[in-house]
Amino acid sequence: MDSQMPTGERVPTSGEVIQAIIRTAHFVRHVHETGSTAMGVPSYVTGPRLRVLGIVSDHGPIRMNDLAAKMGIRAITVTQFVDALEKENLLMRLPDPTDRRATLLQLTENAPELLIRAREASRQVSEKMLERVTPQMRRQLLDILAQIGDFEQGWCVAHREESKPDEKNVQKD
Repeated sequence: MDSQMPTGERVPTSGEVIQAIIRTAHFVRHVHETGSTAMGVPSYVTGPRLRVLGIVSDHGPIRMNDLAAKMGIRAITVTQFVDALEKENLLMRLPDPTDRRATLLQLTENAPELLIRAREASRQVSEKMLERVTPQMRRQLLDILAQIGDFEQGWCVAHREESKPDEKNVQKD
């Protein structure tokens, strides 16, 4: 395949595109967290931790494994977020009344007010970051990103396809 576009411009490699996405993600995260902190949100309420609080708030008491599945991340990563949020008195662990081996997560009484402030700060920072991006460009960007990632599950489609066992190599009992 020719690496030149019809206009003579060089087509970026897949690696260049992915590196640009990674750099942009780091930049967005930094600006988002710095902006939120400037608006009075404690620095320990990072984007991923805000997402944890939001899911627990939206779904009520939830098991850690279910939270990990909703976020598309490993349970050990959720445990790290929960430990930090529990230390800040924003989340608490409760015994699951239906399964004594399981633990439920629930917001503390301190969390809802902070969650409201953090969500509003996030909204304002996001609007500021995208103020020069037209609605049409936003739709295009989401369409492009959806080709790479599965936003419903939080996992990269390509990763999930690569992770599937090869039907030919699966041993049957």
